[in-house]
Amino acid sequence: MPPRNHKNWTKEPSLEYVNSLIYSDQSLYEEELTNIFSKVWVPCFHKSELPDVGNFRTGQIAGQNVLAYNTGTEIKAYRNYDVFRPSGTFAAPLVTSEPQLHCEVKHGGMVWITLDPNPDMSVEEWTCGAFDCIADAIDTEELEVFHYHKAIIGTNYKLWHDTNSEFYHDFMHYFNRVSGFNDEYFARKNVPFDNGHVNVSSFTVNYEEYQGFEDRGELSFPNLPPNQWYMVDLFPGYNFNLRGSAYRSDSVTPLGPDKVLIEFRGYGLKNDTPTERNTRIEHHNSIWGPFGRNLHEDLIGVAGQGTTMRPGTEPRNILHGRHENGTIHDEVGMRHYYAEWSKWMGVHANNPLQKAA
Repeated sequence: MPPRNHKNWTKEPSLEYVNSLIYSDQSLYEEELTNIFSKVWVPCFHKSELPDVGNFRTGQIAGQNVLAYNTGTEIKAYRNYDVFRPSGTFAAPLVTSEPQLHCEVKHGGMVWITLDPNPDMSVEEWTCGAFDCIADAIDTEELEVFHYHKAIIGTNYKLWHDTNSEFYHDFMHYFNRVSGFNDEYFARKNVPFDNGHVNVSSFTVNYEEYQGFEDRGELSFPNLPPNQWYMVDLFPGYNFNLRGSAYRSDSVTPLGPDKVLIEFRGYGLKNDTPTERNTRIEHHNSIWGPFGRNLHEDLIGVAGQGTTMRPGTEPRNILHGRHENGTIHDEVGMRHYYAEWSKWMGVHANNPLQKAA
C-alpha cells in the first residue's frame, strides 16, 4: 500500500463508512434528541426499583424529565417538573396535572417510556424479536435489580453503543482473550432486526481459564445452558447482556455531542437464595462492576475515542467495510445501526450535514 497522506485520508472511501461529524456536531446532537430520542421507546427503569405502592423513580429522555410511579395496580409515567429526587415514596396518591406518558413493562420487567403522544408501535413491536434469544431466561421468573451505578463519560453516546456492535475491540480485554477466544467465539453471528436492533448469538465462556476465576456453570438463568453469553443491542443506545449467572443492562442518556450518562444495572432472580444472590453479585461485579475486569476498559476506550472526535476536531471517515458472513467481526451491526440512524435523521451518516434527497 502506498504511503497515506492527508489527501488520501480525507478522500471518499470505496466501501461503507461514516463521517466522524456524527459524533461531534452540536446541531446533529440536537436533532437526535428531537428526531430519535423523543420518539422511541426508552427502557428507563426496572419494576423492581419501584416495587411498592407510592414508589417512584425519576429520569430524563431527550432533555425532558420523566417520572415513573407505582399506583398499586400498575406503573404509570408522567413528565416531571416538580420532583428532584432520583427515587422515593409518595406519602399520598400522586395527583398531577401533567400529561400521562405511554408506559409499558416488558422484557424481563423493564419499564419502557416514550415521549411520543401517539406511538405507532407497542414495545414488543418496537423491539421486533430482538429479545427472543433470551426471552425464556428473563421472562420465566421475576428479575430483581441488585446492582446500580452510573457514569458520565466525555464521549458521544453512539461511541458507547459502537463498543457493543463491533467486537474487534474485544482484543483489548485480557479476560475475553483468555476465556473466550476459540472457534465457537469467532463463529458467533450478528443478527439484524428491524428498527436498527441486533442480537449476538451465544458461545460458551471458559471462566476457569482466567487466573483466580472458577467455572460458573453451577448457576444460570431459567432455560439458559451453563456459561452462555448472549447480547441484545437496541437502537438507539440500549444494551442487554446475559452472561450465564449475571444479567446486565446499559441505558444511555445523551447530555451533549461529547457527553453521555450511562446507567448500569445488574439483575438476579427475585427468588434467589442468599447464597445464589451473593454468587451472582460476585460474578457480575468481577466483570462488569465499576472495579470489574472489563467495564473500565470499555470506558477508557470510548473516552479516548471521544477525545479524538470531540467538537472542533477535523472530520475523518470511519470505515465499516468488514464483511465476514455475519460472524462476530463482520461490521454488519455497525452498518445496520447507521442505516437506521440515517433514516430517522433524514441524512446519510457518511455525509451528515447534507440533507438526504
